[in-house]
Amino acid sequence: MTDPTALEILVIEDDLAICRLLEIALEANGYKTSFVPTAREAKITTAMRQPALVLLDLGLPDADGQDLLKALREWYIRPVIVVSARDSEAEIIKALDNGANDYLTKPFRTGELLARIRAALRQDQPEAADPVKTYGDLIIDLAARVVRKNGEMVKLTSTEYALLALFVRNEGKVLTHQFILREVWGPGYVERTEYPRVFVGQLRKKIETDPNYPKLISTESGVGYRFEAE
Repeated sequence: MTDPTALEILVIEDDLAICRLLEIALEANGYKTSFVPTAREAKITTAMRQPALVLLDLGLPDADGQDLLKALREWYIRPVIVVSARDSEAEIIKALDNGANDYLTKPFRTGELLARIRAALRQDQPEAADPVKTYGDLIIDLAARVVRKNGEMVKLTSTEYALLALFVRNEGKVLTHQFILREVWGPGYVERTEYPRVFVGQLRKKIETDPNYPKLISTESGVGYRFEAE
């Protein structure tokens, strides 16, 4: 019997075989599950049950999942992970820009999906504004705007700090190039896709133990970057 206090995950998926696979994997790991096959039912169920997290397929019979994602993001603030057979860079970027916390392509490994779920749920936990974050020998004090590595102050430019703060406040989440450009440089810079690459490179040199093999800031090829603890 599922623990009544378990976190509930709503799966929006019309493939019964995948639903069964997810039900077994999720409930074996302590989650409560609900399933709906259409966008119409998804809106109603999400509003009524307020699940802790949504797994969303994009290929729904009555609507495009991208449109459903945008509709949900008008009021639903908990994590949404897209799990879809659509593997083009354009679809992934569109979903992330539409508000998805993460994107996993089918066929997927259940272990990876569970890890993405745990990361999204950790990110969703409320915490004090502008906390002090520790990543091994790296300490980031967002309130004081101070960064230390091995006890030494790390000198960052204002843009480098703004980029790092954005990463830390979105730990575990894939940030697209366009999102980073809007948040750090402004809407007028969304076409300057070379900016994140250059500044991420500079930031890695200052905070990573080995910038050639980064552990904190990982590259999501063709999409953007993800910041997470080792």
